[in-house]
Amino acid sequence: MANKYFRFKKFTVRQEQASFKVTTDSVLLGAWAQIEDAGTILDIGTGTGLLALMAAQRSSARIVAIEPDNPSFRQALLNFECSPWKKRIMLLNVSLQEFKPETGRGFDAIIVNPPYFIDSLLNPDNNRARTRHTVTLSHTDLLEAVVRLLNPGGSLHLVLPVTGAEKFITLAESYGFFCNRRMMVRPTPEKAPVRVLMTFGREDIPCNEEELVIEKGGRQIYSDEYVSLTKEFYLKF
Repeated sequence: MANKYFRFKKFTVRQEQASFKVTTDSVLLGAWAQIEDAGTILDIGTGTGLLALMAAQRSSARIVAIEPDNPSFRQALLNFECSPWKKRIMLLNVSLQEFKPETGRGFDAIIVNPPYFIDSLLNPDNNRARTRHTVTLSHTDLLEAVVRLLNPGGSLHLVLPVTGAEKFITLAESYGFFCNRRMMVRPTPEKAPVRVLMTFGREDIPCNEEELVIEKGGRQIYSDEYVSLTKEFYLKF
């Protein structure tokens, strides 16, 4: 059973009501995405609110977080209200397909940890199934929304399993978005990459390739690169 809360250096994430708990994937994405200079940020499917909170810590942006799942929405609302950045984060209980910015303007950056496992069997827990599968948010739905919501010169930041990354890159190119930055994530030096962090923009430029190893010398012996990336958040560093 997951912990009821996860304490970071500058905020705490309660997660007992949320359908999708705090994961290493989201922490890595929140620390890696280049959003420091963004004036406006959209967090799609915020869940516990982790990515929005990390973005608030790393920037001075106005942040909008959307979450269609009611229990997760209530959880994120509590986490935002208890954070130092509650005045900069707006939370809306709405799906991406239904979302329309109140100002009518777009966003400089969009961050999302999207559904996985397109071809796998559905999880019997319906809330968790909606989070982990492309049932209520397909990759096509995501990219169509990004076309509509991302400002010129803006960037999309997301994390995917390695097995689905190339297919997503090809699909994104058909919508006019190109992978400008990519980091492969290995659990250990001996294991193959399992996740990939990616940044997309409208400019077709060479992709900056990176790699990160999480544990380098045994269980919970972390690489210097992993510590450097996450030390502003994790208490253990």
